[in-house]
Amino acid sequence: MTTAPASNLLARLGRFIAELPGAPMALVERVIGTSRMAYVFILPNILFFGLFVFLPIGIDIYYSFTGGTALFPSQRPGVGGLQYHYLADCKNFYDPSSCREDYFWRGMWTSLKFTLIQVSVMVLVSLATALVLNMKIRARGFFRAVYFFPVLLSPVVVALVWKWILQPQGLLNAAIVGMGGQPILFLADAGWAMFWAIFVSVWAHTGFYTLILLAGLQAIPRDIYEAADMDGTRPLRQLVRLTLPLLWPNLLVVLVLVTIRGVQTFDEVFALTGGGPGTATMMIVQYIYTTAFASQVPDYGLAAAASVVLGLLLLVLTLTQLWLTRRRGAT
Repeated sequence: MTTAPASNLLARLGRFIAELPGAPMALVERVIGTSRMAYVFILPNILFFGLFVFLPIGIDIYYSFTGGTALFPSQRPGVGGLQYHYLADCKNFYDPSSCREDYFWRGMWTSLKFTLIQVSVMVLVSLATALVLNMKIRARGFFRAVYFFPVLLSPVVVALVWKWILQPQGLLNAAIVGMGGQPILFLADAGWAMFWAIFVSVWAHTGFYTLILLAGLQAIPRDIYEAADMDGTRPLRQLVRLTLPLLWPNLLVVLVLVTIRGVQTFDEVFALTGGGPGTATMMIVQYIYTTAFASQVPDYGLAAAASVVLGLLLLVLTLTQLWLTRRRGAT
């Protein structure tokens, strides 16, 4: 007999709690008007981005025009554009050794090399994987999960696992010795180190970009392929004439995201190779980190200037994406 009253009481309590925010929101609506309520809902996001994105960007730009080793802005003297002059002081930009900040340009060229190769391999592997997973194959759901699983792992964990595999006494060298070969110093040779840095990055992130392309493939109407089959169109011609043009928006997104991530690469490569051997795998983000936090005499101004240059490069890539997207949509 007491179950029904208790249930009604809980129901009324639930409705009261659900309607509790309604009173202040109604008051705000009466004060500012219905047309301005959208600003109330986006205000938390604006505050969040302002505090954790725009404010740090402003501080970084300010630091790039200051010098000295002091940490607090009030203790840092202004030097104008001297930090940018240091970065651009080169006799030959293609020869980092001729630059005043040779590590900066070594990091730039290494990042460019890494990004160009990684983007090409990542897009091709992701596209091939998505095409295979879009077919009617056995255990398709299982393979989709397997390819996406590395994305769920921390980049540092991925790098440490592969470092354990590639070290001189690691799993891969054990297999090579077991077959009668000699151990290979995978992470101590410049060519091998760059190869494995790219391989590990592709292995760790292919699943994410495959998922984007797979979603695009599944959005293509099957009627198009049925009509092509009736016309006797070969599979390769269907891929070139139908699939790739219809998949272009997803490919563009993947291309830009992979490029931006390639330029920003730091944690995986740093944990895997430490930027070595020498500076063979030192990326631009590692230069910024080392200059600001890992040097005996930290140079926050120079690191800030380098990060501003990197930010402008990423801005150009983003604007290029928007321009290509709008141009594609207009045609």
